[in-house]
Amino acid sequence: MKIYLAAFLAAFAASLALTAALKPLLRRLKAGQYILGYVKEHKDKGGTPTMGGFAFITSIIILAPAFYGITDRTINLTLAIVGGFMFVGFLDDFLKIWRKDNGGLKPYQKIIFQTAIATIAAVYCYVNGFTYLEIPFSGGLRVNVGWWVIPLTLFVFLATVNCVNLTDGLDGLAGGSAMAYLACMCAVCAYRSELFDLMCILGAGALSAFLIFNTNRASVFMGDTGSLALGGLIACTSVFSGNTLYVPIIGITFVISGISVIVQVIYYKRTGKRVFLMAPVHHHFQMKGYTECRISYIYMLVTALAGMLCLLFM
Repeated sequence: MKIYLAAFLAAFAASLALTAALKPLLRRLKAGQYILGYVKEHKDKGGTPTMGGFAFITSIIILAPAFYGITDRTINLTLAIVGGFMFVGFLDDFLKIWRKDNGGLKPYQKIIFQTAIATIAAVYCYVNGFTYLEIPFSGGLRVNVGWWVIPLTLFVFLATVNCVNLTDGLDGLAGGSAMAYLACMCAVCAYRSELFDLMCILGAGALSAFLIFNTNRASVFMGDTGSLALGGLIACTSVFSGNTLYVPIIGITFVISGISVIVQVIYYKRTGKRVFLMAPVHHHFQMKGYTECRISYIYMLVTALAGMLCLLFM
């Protein structure tokens, strides 16, 4: 128990210090967020420093070797993957700031980068025998999917990274939901004595500190720098620990964000009408009059309850 507390506090302190130091630097560099014109509720957020995710992701990358050492290949690969997604997100954020618009990387460029990183993870799983999946609510039943782990891992990584990115649309929404997810996944891994319990608690601790600056009204955004890396961290800790099938359950709020966009786009193209006032669905709730704080709190609560439900039936 002491090691979990130490990891959480260390990540919290490092993330708090780095975010506090990074925020004024971003302001001096004029690294502000450009807000989409059609999101009227966010019109007063323009210019808020972005790329704040660099602080909490860097905290995790720096501290992980202190708790795991430097010899574990899976942990080292996880840090490399998270760093890779952070770099892709940084490129996207940098281009938005440089061009002074909300364009960033083109969709095909993002998917190429993301697929390349996800392919490394998928091949690693197959080559190293990470082909067993824990079945939720089965009392410990496991199945070996063999080479199917490659397309499954590719799908989970791409879906998770992009769904977390879509959820990052309100103050504290993605950060709070991800913190709850990682805390629950820590408990799942600890229950089964799996490797990634400390990695999850490092993530939860780092996000807890970042949320001090990111909850409504946010003084800094994580940007794609943070959201893509955060999705990569969630995917790594879940897939490499054999808990792939828990991603859509504990991460139900991320799934809802992704599905709401897909439904909105398909339905609009077919009928010219919208299912939601705006997608992802958290914007629909916002336009219905719910405050950002309430939406973010409910998302975090739903994530935590889904995680507790999984733990209850392990």
